[in-house]
Amino acid sequence: MKPTLQLKIGQHLTMTPQLQQAIRLLQLSTLDLQAEIQEALEANPLLDVEESGDDNSNTETDNKTEKTDNLAESDSVPDFTQASEVKSENSTQSAEDASVDLEGKQISDELPVDSDWDTMYDSSGSTLSGSSGSGGDDDDFDYESRNSAPESIYDSLMWQLNLTTMSDVDQMIAMAVIEAVDNKGYLTQSVEDIRESVLAQKDVISDLIRLQQEELDNLGIVLQPDEDDEGQPISLEEVVAVLHRIQQFDPPGVAARDLRECLLIQLKQMDKSEPSRDDAILVVDTYLETLGSRDFATIMRKGKLSEARLKSAISLIQSLNPYPGSSIETDDTQYVIPDVIVSKDKGRWRVELNPDATPRLRVNGNYASLIQRADNSSDNTFLKNNLQEARWFIKSLQSRNETLLKVSTKIVEHQIGFLEQGEEAMKPLVLHDIAEAVGMHESTISRVTTQKFMHTPRGIFELKYFFSSHLSTNSGGECSSTAIRAIIKKLIAAENPKKPLSDSKIANILEEQDIKVARRTIAKYREAMMIPPSNERKRLV
Repeated sequence: MKPTLQLKIGQHLTMTPQLQQAIRLLQLSTLDLQAEIQEALEANPLLDVEESGDDNSNTETDNKTEKTDNLAESDSVPDFTQASEVKSENSTQSAEDASVDLEGKQISDELPVDSDWDTMYDSSGSTLSGSSGSGGDDDDFDYESRNSAPESIYDSLMWQLNLTTMSDVDQMIAMAVIEAVDNKGYLTQSVEDIRESVLAQKDVISDLIRLQQEELDNLGIVLQPDEDDEGQPISLEEVVAVLHRIQQFDPPGVAARDLRECLLIQLKQMDKSEPSRDDAILVVDTYLETLGSRDFATIMRKGKLSEARLKSAISLIQSLNPYPGSSIETDDTQYVIPDVIVSKDKGRWRVELNPDATPRLRVNGNYASLIQRADNSSDNTFLKNNLQEARWFIKSLQSRNETLLKVSTKIVEHQIGFLEQGEEAMKPLVLHDIAEAVGMHESTISRVTTQKFMHTPRGIFELKYFFSSHLSTNSGGECSSTAIRAIIKKLIAAENPKKPLSDSKIANILEEQDIKVARRTIAKYREAMMIPPSNERKRLV
């Protein structure tokens, strides 16, 4: 074996750093993009947020930058000041370009002026909600409650326990009971397990007291032991008694061992003069399983209740809270910032980017003017590199938003029926359709529509929501699966509660509307919408 030289011809695709950055920014959600922009602002001194009034105050600096900086002229930063002026002069034309014609006209391939990079952000450079945070008018704002953690059911029960007079042993039992209550408000341990844990805790405390007493004996100090607690066993009856006291705490029904006990606690805490209270207690205590199977005839026969009395009892039971802890345990609210705003103006649907989604960026002209062309010092090289990175970052953001606007516009053009009539008019749409319309790859469309939200007059939806598979109709057409779900939901909402529609019956109704759907498909859609089967939807009222 000896070293040799070989020549090979090949082709491969290389992703430049600019392309990698553009792809990475394209798939980020709004919140992730804001974090990425903030990180870039902290790392690059030549990248700056354009604040209010910068359009006029920095014109002279920008002109100086253009004269002194001749590096990479092909990658020069767009003049956002001039773009803003063009937008204001052609606001009427831009509104027409950004609209979808309801008569079916094609949308212009050119991006509308009112959706340019310059219009995405207000002059305040707000990053989250669009409010500038001036807030000085509201002196009563509760900053402590805003930043504090939400109260848990454990905190609420412990606060009530501290206000309750109990012996030391009962308080130990009560704390063990409260620790065994889950977020839903139910007791997760048996009475026997709670008793064993309290006994073990009491033995540990006794050992600590004995060790402490031995140390005090060495010092000649004698403590009088508590004769009431020393050597006293803890019975199950005592644990149950403390449990019943905890069950009287707020919220009603807390620390229950099962659903029956939870509902009974809430019913027994009601005023005795409450109508149907006794009937509801009878139904819950004796016929809860039968009520769950919707066998109302058996309940009326065995419980000797008329239909009117059973209706009133069921109505009272339905007003109870099966999960008491849900009234205290609240999840942190997750706010969605829409990336695209769709509105109707003079009979045309207008699509524009949300100006409050991300801050408006520009190159810092003061630092850029310090760059010297022939200077190879470390400081000048640092400024050159950061200037190029700032230009790449701004161009990547601009490319992201242009792509997002183009894709959103095509989606709106395809789903005008949904915007006008609702879910039942949703048309079948797949990624391939939008990819062909905008001249991009399906993977790019997938990145654009993931975790991106559109604000419409019908609500805020993820762009993925407008894509759905299709089912064939008897007439040879196609129907969207989203539209079929909406029809199923509408049929179930209008059904007779005493005789709910079965999946087979719904399939027959859709067949009459020229929509061919199998019964198992109906069941799959129904389960996806969290709608119970017909036997569980049956009710008297």
